[in-house]
Amino acid sequence: MSQVGVRSSSLEDAAAELRARDRFLLTAHEGPDGDALGSLLGMHHLLGQLGKDSVMFMAAKEFPLPIEYRFLPLEEVFHEAPADMADRTIVFLDCGNVDRMPVEFLTAGDNFRINIDHHHDNTLFGDVNLLDTDASSTAEIVYQLAIALEVQITPEIASALYVGLVTDTGKFMYENTNAHTHRIAAELIDAGVAVDETYRRLYEHVPLEKLRLLSRALEGIERHCDDQLILTYITEADYEATGAGEEMTEGIIDHLRSVEGAMVAALIRDQGDRGRAARKASLRSSGGEVDVSAMARKHGGGGHKRAAGFSTDLELEELVAFLCDEVSAQLGP
Repeated sequence: MSQVGVRSSSLEDAAAELRARDRFLLTAHEGPDGDALGSLLGMHHLLGQLGKDSVMFMAAKEFPLPIEYRFLPLEEVFHEAPADMADRTIVFLDCGNVDRMPVEFLTAGDNFRINIDHHHDNTLFGDVNLLDTDASSTAEIVYQLAIALEVQITPEIASALYVGLVTDTGKFMYENTNAHTHRIAAELIDAGVAVDETYRRLYEHVPLEKLRLLSRALEGIERHCDDQLILTYITEADYEATGAGEEMTEGIIDHLRSVEGAMVAALIRDQGDRGRAARKASLRSSGGEVDVSAMARKHGGGGHKRAAGFSTDLELEELVAFLCDEVSAQLGP
């Protein structure tokens, strides 16, 4: 287990705190992906099996979830603070810094905080920080906690964690995949994961509106800064023309990152007027030479070296200029 800094904690320390405490609120980063949601649900079932009082929280603005994740049984998720919030331990999952879940009641109180994550830029904001930067996903760490706590890996736990594993490794194709990752996947499958059904739910239940949105996004591809940056911009007009919602942008950026010669892919999209920043930028580093998480942190976002994102009120031209400057600064002359 990799430990970063004096405030990083061991697996045993985190397991001991989970055993000792009785009431929990679980949350993950805003704009949750498969790892965030799978880890959230897996941890909820894990704590339930230990006889703990566990509730899951995600802000109402995060719903509807992307189509890919709506099959996950998350009907019990709270959108407001429970009445006994002051008595609960907060468990942050897959959340590199506390600002990635910008909800006041999660930071305003004196709640004990357990931070479980695998992002290399985690700010160690918890009272206990279980950080393993070698893990393929936060779901992998939750699995290790389940083993340490002698929890039975039920089909419900296995299925949730498998979603985190398969999505954060890019179907086991990204560089964070290793033999250990595959061994955990095998153990989850043995515990009851329906692999074919999970794959279909994640990757083959595609609405026609999403394909139309993808078509417009691909038609709008632009190259910038000597072709090192490839970018597309999804506008409110694109949503209106296709009948798609913002949640249907999930996965579009993976088409951009595959373009030959591009060092960084960026998907910029309008976010509407629901009290949020005007635009969101999702970033991918195609070859690994550029650390896109460093770029995202400058605007309050975060992520991995190869996959990150942030929200901003910058106009498109300003945003493109910022991205080009950052790419050029990291790559040099």
